Amino acid sequence: MYVCLCQGVTDGQIRDAILEGCCSYRDVRQTLGVASQCGKCACLAKEVVRNTLSELQISKPSLAYPAEFSVA
Repeated sequence: MYVCLCQGVTDGQIRDAILEGCCSYRDVRQTLGVASQCGKCACLAKEVVRNTLSELQISKPSLAYPAEFSVA
């Protein structure tokens, strides 16, 4: 599903960015340009980041991801 229409970013691309090393919403935003135009996608993008990081923490607790979601 498309999360950011302005940049053409999907939820899959956000998940892939996290799997490739992004550890926060800020990292995802800098990498993919999410919410850099109109900003309407920010809440959904943050939710996708939060859910993905949570899933990773549950499935692989030894990963060096932050203990809590960082909105920054």
